[in-house]
Amino acid sequence: MPIPPPPVVLAHLAAAIGALVVGMIQLLRPKGTPGHRALGWTWAALMFTVAITSLWIPAFLHFSWIHIFTLVTLIALPVGLWRAHQHNVTGHARTMRRLYIGGLIVAGVFTLVPGRLLGNLVWHHAWGYLPSP
Repeated sequence: MPIPPPPVVLAHLAAAIGALVVGMIQLLRPKGTPGHRALGWTWAALMFTVAITSLWIPAFLHFSWIHIFTLVTLIALPVGLWRAHQHNVTGHARTMRRLYIGGLIVAGVFTLVPGRLLGNLVWHHAWGYLPSP
């Protein structure tokens, strides 16, 4: 019987999936509306949660190369928010779009390869496949 993943891993995965969905909605909806702003704060909170929870995967402050994405997110997220606050629409949009693509999509692809903790979790639990070492 497989060992259930730690709660921090589940929180990380849930926040990442939430940020992926909310981010896609943000990219498709009109910009500059009250709804965009409210959903943007939700997305920022989800991204912050993704970055912070990653610090405990696989163990607290046990870093690997993939944690570069954590550092980039923790720097780019406040920069993007600051640019919105300063009404730098172009800079805000560019920063947030790059954060969505790099911090979620690219990092997600690297994270979900078989052999990594989250990759094994997804492949094993979703499809019953766990790669041999």
